[in-house]
Amino acid sequence: MMKPKTINILYWVFTILFAALMLFSAVGGLKPTDDAIKMMHDFMGYPVYFIQFISIAKLIGSIAILIPGFYKVKEWAYAGLFFDLVGATYTNIAAAGKFDPMMLSLLLWFGTGILSYYFWHKRMAISTSLS
Repeated sequence: MMKPKTINILYWVFTILFAALMLFSAVGGLKPTDDAIKMMHDFMGYPVYFIQFISIAKLIGSIAILIPGFYKVKEWAYAGLFFDLVGATYTNIAAAGKFDPMMLSLLLWFGTGILSYYFWHKRMAISTSLS
């Protein structure tokens, strides 16, 4: 069994990494560049207005998972960020017509998100048992 301190450290490591990765993926769409428009509109078929919308949603979700407390908001933020990752994966496969091995890099995003979520629930269970 892991000690609460270890769980807390792992939670923050994976949460900061996951939030940073999601923020990194949002930056180009906050003020869509030509490259972002080319990729998301021309290749994937998303409307241009969706690029900024999804980027703002990722920004808000990333901030929400970093703020302590707000259990329900955090739960929704994790769900939204995972919907974004699943949607991006599906869209890339559908747009390309095949699986591109470069998409395996998304495992880093999924892995850090899953571990962040897992250790968040571990922290919640510890704090509940202590009260």
